[in-house]
Amino acid sequence: MMSDSYPDLADWRLQARQWLSERLPLRSSEIAQDSSRSDAVPIFHNLSFEQEAELIEAACAWQREKYEAGYGAIGMPTEFGGLGLPSPYLHAFAEEESRFLTPPSTELHGVTVGLIAPTIAALGNAQQRERFVAPMLRAQLLACQLFSEPAAGSDLAGLTTRAERDGDDWIVNGQKVWTSGAGFAHYGELIARTDPSVPKHRGLTAFMLAMDTPGVEVRPIRQMSGGSSFYEVFLTDVRIPDTDRLGEIGGGWKTALTTLGFERGNAGHRQVGGTFAQLLDLVGRCGRGQDPDTRRRLTDAWIETRVLELVGQRISNASVRGEAPGAVGSVRKLLWARNLSRYSEVATAALGSRLTADTGQWGTYSWGEHVLGAPGFHIAGGTDEVQRNIIGERVLGLPPEPRIDKDVPFNRVPRDH
Repeated sequence: MMSDSYPDLADWRLQARQWLSERLPLRSSEIAQDSSRSDAVPIFHNLSFEQEAELIEAACAWQREKYEAGYGAIGMPTEFGGLGLPSPYLHAFAEEESRFLTPPSTELHGVTVGLIAPTIAALGNAQQRERFVAPMLRAQLLACQLFSEPAAGSDLAGLTTRAERDGDDWIVNGQKVWTSGAGFAHYGELIARTDPSVPKHRGLTAFMLAMDTPGVEVRPIRQMSGGSSFYEVFLTDVRIPDTDRLGEIGGGWKTALTTLGFERGNAGHRQVGGTFAQLLDLVGRCGRGQDPDTRRRLTDAWIETRVLELVGQRISNASVRGEAPGAVGSVRKLLWARNLSRYSEVATAALGSRLTADTGQWGTYSWGEHVLGAPGFHIAGGTDEVQRNIIGERVLGLPPEPRIDKDVPFNRVPRDH
């Protein structure tokens, strides 16, 4: 039930629609066969550094415009420049915004606004909340996740990047990998090991690392889809002041889980890989709309797209109540990765050889970037296997998998070198 202190939802929605209509064209023109409009449906962009910088700036400029108008942080508390409104208002604005052609979102923008800013709002001290949250929600400060390592991806708690105390600073050495947008980020949320003498989950600490700190080296990773939006980050004697520690010493696992909970809860919010409307349009233009197998695949994709929306609403409702997404976020992440692959299957069946040959026909060859990128989301943000373990243990109450390193000090766990 809505509080009397909230604005009337129908009136608020109309005001948002009017505001959007004064700034953006309707999305219905996006899927028209018009060569002047982009037909791109990538999951990972194939762009030069300069092109990606332009894309990020366009996404951030739109975020700033929304924030200044009161639409960029609708559910966040007013102390951060938000409106403090419950989930129905977030859904209403998202529905209205989806009708219009907005600048494409990017991974870095999404991580900053949807993951790291809420994490700092939840776990940071007063000085950190004032310093980081509003500038991140305004997309003036951008932040990446410095979590995964070459030998610690699915088993994130097995990371080996070390942070050792030196007076008022911490000295960090190690390597991170698969970091989206690191080449453009101002800060990184870093998880490092500060105590190897305790079990792995209890010896981690989180920090906010300025990416221009001496000793930080960022290298792009070329993906099979052509782009290089992921980076590896090398940390050599990097000094981080203790004032940039996020949370308690040894509390890094809690911080990481908070961020990952937002990540899995937000999975599918960004319009990566195209929309169902674009997929349906492709099938029609390929003359496969009456094919029984294609129609079955399309139906499965539509059902799962709708389920994703409903699970997203559940997560948003929990967020308004101050609850982390928890295991429900894993359900959404698993569904999202699977649905991206469903889109790939439909596009591949509809296009056949036109998927691999750039004939210039609008809306055909561009789906190749989607097909090459979809497998990556079965790994990114936690593999499918990890999500199933979380769902099995925390939702279904199944026995956990045997863990030989449980309650064993990290420095006594056998590891391959």
